[in-house]
Amino acid sequence: MKLHQDPRTSLNTVTAYGPGFIEINAVRFTGNLIFSPERAASAWSPRNFEALAESDFAALLAFEPEIVLLGTGSRQRFPRPALYAALTRARIGVEAMDTAAACRTYNILTAEGRRVVAAVLQDA
Repeated sequence: MKLHQDPRTSLNTVTAYGPGFIEINAVRFTGNLIFSPERAASAWSPRNFEALAESDFAALLAFEPEIVLLGTGSRQRFPRPALYAALTRARIGVEAMDTAAACRTYNILTAEGRRVVAAVLQDA
């Protein structure tokens, strides 16, 4: 039996990342982003980690995810739980990790068919 990888090319996957950029389906983006397997990447409003607000997380409800991956830049940081309380009330998991780890984890969850949203911050 010959096995072939079944690439789901219609889904957004992270194809590269590095300091100050993320590539999704080989298209390079800079700045803070929100993306999911089915929705194109778009700018995410917070300027940096310290500027995160409740409204930044509440906006993620529109994606109807089961899990949100928060990429916090070059190092892992944890936002105050009150900031993402709207997600918690909706029974949506929030995982904070550095942005590189968020990109890797996003690809794994996407391949598993999970309803994941990545909200990532780039270091200034």
